[in-house]
Amino acid sequence: MPNYEFRMPRLFVNAPLAGGSAVSLERNQANYLVNVLRLPRGGELLLFNGRDGEWRARLAGSKKALTAEVGEQTRPQPPANDLHFLFAPLKHVRLDYLVQKAVEMGASRIRPVLTRFTQVARVNVERMRANTIEAAQQCGVLNVPEVGEPLAFAALLAGLEPQRLLVFCDEDAEVKDPVAALAAARPAGKLAVLIGPEGGFAEEERHALLKQAKVVRLALGPRILRADTAAVAALALVQAVLGDWRGE
Repeated sequence: MPNYEFRMPRLFVNAPLAGGSAVSLERNQANYLVNVLRLPRGGELLLFNGRDGEWRARLAGSKKALTAEVGEQTRPQPPANDLHFLFAPLKHVRLDYLVQKAVEMGASRIRPVLTRFTQVARVNVERMRANTIEAAQQCGVLNVPEVGEPLAFAALLAGLEPQRLLVFCDEDAEVKDPVAALAAARPAGKLAVLIGPEGGFAEEERHALLKQAKVVRLALGPRILRADTAAVAALALVQAVLGDWRGE
């Protein structure tokens, strides 16, 4: 289990991080530290930017121009996974949950996919990006996933890399043992997990998916799962069998 410091406030910043530098804090960040957490001047916090690792810092500056004075690095930047999480969009609260859990599960890219039976056509991408940052701040994650604009199903398949293993979850799949099915796939490290809409994939979409160069079609057990539950289950399976849960 990684040795994270969870008792100290943790902020994502867009600025480069290095010892001895000073980072200007945004208004909402300053409000959170001073008015919500009551952090005094000189109080310690952790900063990360998704590129330079995690750094210890101290709150400084004036009330109208708060800064964080960067000290020593607490954790180096780890190598990023190459795990794309693709999903049919959901409504607001469940979409927030879905995005946050994908960050916690180690996704490197998060992107909505518009399938035939997708029920939500409009997606607030900025809200998704805010959720990735919030989840990373709370869970000690240093690699913040890229969030892509919604993509049509046909465009997804057209742009899929031939070497990337695509795992798509389908309640109609005949796979009895998803762990064995994933273990037999033996990918070269590039992974993608696709979760369909609550209405499932259309038949023509299933056929198109199964024609891909590297694909695994999975059923997630004997029960029908909601899309957000299926996402967590699928990502856990993929990470445990093929991803970074193996400890390699």
